[in-house]
Amino acid sequence: MIRILVYLALIFAAAAGFAWLADRPGEISLVWQGYEITTSLMVGAVALAALFVLLAILLSVLMAVLRAPRLLDGWITGRRRDRGYRALSRGMIAIGVGDVKKAKRNASEAAKLLDHEPLTLLLEAQTAQATGDGAGARAAFEAMLPKQETKLLGLRGLYVEAERAGEHEAARHFAEEAAKASPGLPWAGEALFAYQSSAGEWQGALQTLGSNLQAKLIDRAAAHRLRAVLLTARGLELETGSPEEALAAALEAVRLAPTLVPAATLAARLAARQGDVKRAMKISEAAWKQGPHPELAETYLSVRPGDAAGDRLKRAQRLADLAPLHPESHFAVARAAIDAREYTEARRALSGIAEAAKTERYWLLMAEIEDGAEGDRGRVREYLGRAVRAPRDPVWMADGYAFTAWAPRSPVSGKLDAFEWRTPSMALADDPRPLLNLDLSPAADTAATPAAEPARPVALELAAAPAPAAPVSEPSPVASNGAAAKAEVKAAAEPPIPDDPGVDDGAAPRIDRMRLQ
Repeated sequence: MIRILVYLALIFAAAAGFAWLADRPGEISLVWQGYEITTSLMVGAVALAALFVLLAILLSVLMAVLRAPRLLDGWITGRRRDRGYRALSRGMIAIGVGDVKKAKRNASEAAKLLDHEPLTLLLEAQTAQATGDGAGARAAFEAMLPKQETKLLGLRGLYVEAERAGEHEAARHFAEEAAKASPGLPWAGEALFAYQSSAGEWQGALQTLGSNLQAKLIDRAAAHRLRAVLLTARGLELETGSPEEALAAALEAVRLAPTLVPAATLAARLAARQGDVKRAMKISEAAWKQGPHPELAETYLSVRPGDAAGDRLKRAQRLADLAPLHPESHFAVARAAIDAREYTEARRALSGIAEAAKTERYWLLMAEIEDGAEGDRGRVREYLGRAVRAPRDPVWMADGYAFTAWAPRSPVSGKLDAFEWRTPSMALADDPRPLLNLDLSPAADTAATPAAEPARPVALELAAAPAPAAPVSEPSPVASNGAAAKAEVKAAAEPPIPDDPGVDDGAAPRIDRMRLQ
């Protein structure tokens, strides 16, 4: 529309100019080489305009002739490029619908027509992946690496291929290269963090987590939780060799995740070892307010290893006052009272536990009290029998397995922060998962699986657990006096629950219970 208005304005200006000349006639005289040319002003103006038009036409024709080879080459190249892109488009669609033969044919045609187009390499790689040609896919992705614009795409493809082939070292290498080239790349940052944490490289995982947080690849609250877990793991690693550095890591972990019990127990334990008992008690009390836990109670009662049993009892009562309605408060006081042989106080503490919270530990403590106070063997057997049939106590669980202690990562899957403190569920009758003995060291993440293992509860023993065992598993005084009675009750209990579950005379596999040591 604007161009039309401009053209109309130019025509109007030319018409106005010719009209102006027509109203003002005159003559033009040219004398050259003995010739004299005389004409009117209007004719001269028209002739000059025609000369300019003719020169413009001649110039256009000359330029067209000079540019003809290049125009012809561009036209041919354009047609070739259009054919190549049509083949590329058809190939992508064929890959999407699963027509591998058509995709392969179009990929070959696109590669011939489009020499330097990155998408042709991607189509070749996807076609090779669809046909199961891993070597062809890797070759296509490797061809992308020299070009800066396709380097990340090539690294991503090589990472996926390495993961599919189970070549985790190669996959980690590609993830590291991609993270260096583009720190904000989501898949590279997440993959590198997963590899470092599963390998126990806590310091490297901390740095990668910070980079991921800076690139906004992870939520800040989730990052704080993971950082606390990594710091706790590093503190456990440095606990023996560098206790001061371990304490600093544990204190930061407590600040980032106040509900992370292993961090609080580690910080309190290290502070107590350095003689700062007051600080250790303060850390344990703050964590106890967040959520009572038997490991916190054990750490709190052990801040002074040389204390008498009566002093431990007073400390347990002070801890229980911080959460008087929680069952763990009653269990902590009862345990300390039994150790101090204050059986009346122990009974009073256990009497405050609701019926729904009377777990196996409750009845074992009652049996221990009865054995120490009255020595009534019949009552001891009764309580032990109830313990066998009582609900289970919470334990550390990860990936469906029960563990005796917390660890920063699951030895089953290698996942970070996989442990939860909860009541384990019973295994199904056809559950093939065996009782495993897993080493948490980076070099040992697997365990042998027996060939024909009957169903049993999922319980794991950590061969190199970095954290102390839960206080519920500490030796009980009733072990010597009531062991025979407990075995007698177990043998007579219906249905029988053997120590080593198995098939007896063709019977269905039975499920073993988790028991306190």
